Amino acid sequence: MPDIGWWPDGTPNANTPLRSRHKLEIPAIASNGCRPVQLFWANSLSELTSLSKGLAFPMGHSAIEHGFSGEDLDEFLDILRQLIREPAVVGSEDSFFRVVRRELEEVSVDVRYYKGCLVAQGKAPDSLILSAHMDRHGLVCTGPNEFQYAAFITTNQGELTGDSVSEQMMGTIQHRFYGQRVQAHLPYVGTYQGQGTITNSYVCPERRNLIFEVDGLAFLQPGTPVSFLDRLHISGGYISAQLDNVLSIAVIVYLFRRGFQGTALFTAEEEAGKSWRYALAWFQRNHKATQRLLVLDTSPYPTTEAAEEQQLVLRRKDANGLFAPDITSELERKCDELGITYSHKDAYVEALNRDRAKPLSLGRTELGRLVVATGGQINGTTLQIPTTGYHTTSETASLSSVIAALRLLMSYIQ
Repeated sequence: MPDIGWWPDGTPNANTPLRSRHKLEIPAIASNGCRPVQLFWANSLSELTSLSKGLAFPMGHSAIEHGFSGEDLDEFLDILRQLIREPAVVGSEDSFFRVVRRELEEVSVDVRYYKGCLVAQGKAPDSLILSAHMDRHGLVCTGPNEFQYAAFITTNQGELTGDSVSEQMMGTIQHRFYGQRVQAHLPYVGTYQGQGTITNSYVCPERRNLIFEVDGLAFLQPGTPVSFLDRLHISGGYISAQLDNVLSIAVIVYLFRRGFQGTALFTAEEEAGKSWRYALAWFQRNHKATQRLLVLDTSPYPTTEAAEEQQLVLRRKDANGLFAPDITSELERKCDELGITYSHKDAYVEALNRDRAKPLSLGRTELGRLVVATGGQINGTTLQIPTTGYHTTSETASLSSVIAALRLLMSYIQ
């Protein structure tokens, strides 16, 4: 039998024993207003996934009835583990597009590849449109033994507004890369070129970018992408890797395997502020408008405690304007029915800004830019998994949040 811990205010019961490293938390709703959490402890991940078979979910249903079991968790993590190993540096996503296309073509969906956008469609393409960016942060060789942050190189700076979350965090993350191993690949084909190690990184105010010193890759030619050498790590109920935004890509691939029949857009160069243009081109090409575009991503928090205040992160708006209220309310209702805790990132940032001399940005998301560009003809909302260690290879999310996202999205599978 599992231990039972009560979270009346979001804090675990101090009497709950911590007997091992692996934990799976399944929230429910109690009549007294508290939020009970069943804590399942295991000595290994395989034991943890075995325990998850037949877990009791809210409303008295089992995990199987909710479309989620230990084997399903294993399958999802296998997808994620494989995709994380593939490079997808901003502006050099072509080889990763082919990897994801191969995964999607194994199931019965129509897959088409356009410039900067891979599109997968089931038998009910207008029922729900998902979107997730394919690119991940990395380096690009810009001269003799010179490396810059790929998202912010000169050719991308026309798209950068200065108030994106990534740009505002540049100074914060500049010293996080010392000792990080990297690997170089040929553009487009993705052929492996070799490995090196970052020995220094700093912000250059003249070039407005992160500059990297790398040992071992002096032979590279300008334009060569360099990705962070990465693997999925699972420990203590958490996963960590460079999760932004390969975690969302794995979620969508998994959904199609489970029978999702809507549409999914996989876009390039989001970290450089360009992905919305590729998505917009697809909508225009097909003369489409929608209020049901759901953009998946991760959402950064400064501490584990702040990230664990909620399992999922929603938004009512970003710095561009308001999102579609109907689909936002729809997600809120589904979360309530499934016993999933959530918060709104815009409200979180606005609360922080009340005590700040220099306000934080609400962020300019792919969705927000689409809303502005189309006068609201294309709109929807966002669904994000809270993480810590933003834009590093140790970005971390709880399995509880990952499972919550899968359960919520699987509710759209008939």
